[in-house]
Amino acid sequence: MNTRTEASGSWRQLLTGRHLGVAAVLAGGEALYATNVYLTSSLLPTAIDDIGGLRYYAWTSTVFLIASVFSSMIVSRTLAARGPRGAYLIGLALFAFGTAVCALSPTMELLLAGRAVQGFGGGLLAGLGYAVINSALPRHLWTRATALVSTMWGVGTLVGPAVGGVFAQFGAWRWAFGALIACTVAVTVLVPMVLPRRTGDRDRVVAPVPVVPLALLTAATLLVSVAGLLADAAIAGVAVAGAVALVVWFVAADRRSPHGVLPPSTFTRSPLKWVYLTIAVLAMASTVETFVPLFGQQLAGLAPVVAGFLGAALALGWTVGEIPSASAAAPDVVRRIVRSGPILVAAGLAIMAVVLAEQAGSGRVALWAAGLIIAGAGIGIAWPHLAVGAMSAVAEPAEGARASAAINTVQLIANAFGTALAGVLVNLGGQSELRSAQLLLFSFAALALVGGGTAWRAAPRDARPNRAARRAVEATAG
Repeated sequence: MNTRTEASGSWRQLLTGRHLGVAAVLAGGEALYATNVYLTSSLLPTAIDDIGGLRYYAWTSTVFLIASVFSSMIVSRTLAARGPRGAYLIGLALFAFGTAVCALSPTMELLLAGRAVQGFGGGLLAGLGYAVINSALPRHLWTRATALVSTMWGVGTLVGPAVGGVFAQFGAWRWAFGALIACTVAVTVLVPMVLPRRTGDRDRVVAPVPVVPLALLTAATLLVSVAGLLADAAIAGVAVAGAVALVVWFVAADRRSPHGVLPPSTFTRSPLKWVYLTIAVLAMASTVETFVPLFGQQLAGLAPVVAGFLGAALALGWTVGEIPSASAAAPDVVRRIVRSGPILVAAGLAIMAVVLAEQAGSGRVALWAAGLIIAGAGIGIAWPHLAVGAMSAVAEPAEGARASAAINTVQLIANAFGTALAGVLVNLGGQSELRSAQLLLFSFAALALVGGGTAWRAAPRDARPNRAARRAVEATAG
């Protein structure tokens, strides 16, 4: 990973003065996306009681995810065509419109349509949160800005279920979407005030849309999302394998495309591919939290609210680990942090797996939470440095926006695969909740160890930037 030796900027520099507005927009867009994910899941049962459509329950997440993945792949092109200000306004407008459709939907079919539009806008917002960092902020603030944006997932994990649960409790689920629209408007007001129309002449060069790679990756997302909905583990496994084959095909097609989804540096001797692979492994490992509330209720008899907060322990660890890690600037320190991240994830998940038991008492539940916090901290300490590594590892300055935007695409695809794989592993456990939980946790701990290998390549021994990468970083930082 290429790391500048200059001292990192401070949180005060990022969160005060002229950079505060930019930070608020970047974090606000990511927070809208993350909060919406958890808010919708918490109020959906109440919505179904009102408008029906139980058979479409799982598809509310599937259509949102597929639309998000597709739009995340055109973030850099939207940014090039419209500039930071225009791109954000488009994403916010689509997100607000989709949310309004959800709030007013008289049927589940129309709510699904709203979720698709919401997902398309949300995918743009989530991708822009990373893609605009390297053009709207100076280089020494990239790591902290990345940490701030990523931390919004921790905020969404806590705020989303709480807000959605409160509105659902009073039968006012539509007003939860209304509150989300109000927050979207607040971010929208800031955009023209703090973001530039253009960031340079390179923004005006709009590359053609890579139709074949986009189609392949969208198909892979659809197939793996369907796999996560299947009850038969064997058929689901075949679907996951098919999705993996489509991803391999996508990589081959994207490598041949002159204007692919991933920047050309991904397919060179640059560490960029290892950075993306490490991000993918960490994102997949984080999907364990989807099943933690279920295990808490089944194995420890926790109340739904308590089990929900147990599921948020990983997000808490992510946030706790990320904030102090963003202060690290010395290349040797950053290298050790990145390499140790996946190892901590593996250790945390293994701890929880080892202490799992049926009819678990409060002591064991506390150890579960500790293991999840350790795993989350492993993701958190490595994430901001991996994201900056992706921004810095390009061979040409023009690749910077694509490299940044691809972070979110890789994360979303990895989340889809992780969720589907987790569902398959849980089903393989059969009727034993304990066996299902252990199989899931040990398997994902092993996956995290694989990430330890990719992290070693993502953070090479020689931390000094090569000449081409140095020129790219300095030109992008302006």
